Amino acid sequence: MADILEQIAEHNEMIYLSRKLEVSLSEMKDLAYAAPSKGFAFENKLKEEGMSFICECKKASPSKGIIAGDFPYLDIAKSYEAAGASCISVLTEPKWFMGSLDYLDEIASEVEIPVLRKDFTVDEYMIYEARARKASAVLLICSILNSATLGKYIRICDELELTALVEAHDKNECDMALGEGARVIGVNNRNLRDFTVDPTNCLRLRDYVGDKALFVAESGVKERSEVEALEKAGVDAVLIGESMMRAEDKTAFLKSLKGLA
Repeated sequence: MADILEQIAEHNEMIYLSRKLEVSLSEMKDLAYAAPSKGFAFENKLKEEGMSFICECKKASPSKGIIAGDFPYLDIAKSYEAAGASCISVLTEPKWFMGSLDYLDEIASEVEIPVLRKDFTVDEYMIYEARARKASAVLLICSILNSATLGKYIRICDELELTALVEAHDKNECDMALGEGARVIGVNNRNLRDFTVDPTNCLRLRDYVGDKALFVAESGVKERSEVEALEKAGVDAVLIGESMMRAEDKTAFLKSLKGLA
């Protein structure tokens, strides 16, 4: 039986076979280039001094089921921005994460900070679609792409002035990302094949990546002490998903992670 990551990737491949019949790749490219350029706003934000916080809008996940039964995504995004988030991550995968491109489009229209389209990119169409829907960045996951495809997708992102957040989980995937020219690498503490979390995974790989790319720690961060450990290691940014979504007062929680409360 295919693991969950393979199931999601295969499902997305099927979705985009049919979606391209509705709006062709050529038409989607035209829509992408007609949309205003974001000028690599996402990675430029991560270059700012101090730890950057990427806060996630996520309704559900394969491992936890529904995380937010009530999901006022615009209010959530605006509260992140007001609390000092650097960027916002928006899940668009519809089946397992109950995401939507409409969430991405509406949030990016309502906030001033950069927005990441977080999905399982398996077709170049999804990159053009992301820019057409106002994203500043897209997620590219090494585990579901070969080196040649990853390199091709990074070049497309560069042409569109979108940031490619390239996700790795181990040294081999970090090598793959760096070898294909990734400028922003997100090391996931969660193994997407079984959804187990090791909060120290990103710390082990921090020195390995060094200053070759901006470094984002993903998953498993729940308290200020963990952020302090990442700051000490020289991590550039942290992406916070489930713990942020489960916080009753998201503004207060973000401020506590930043050491402001």
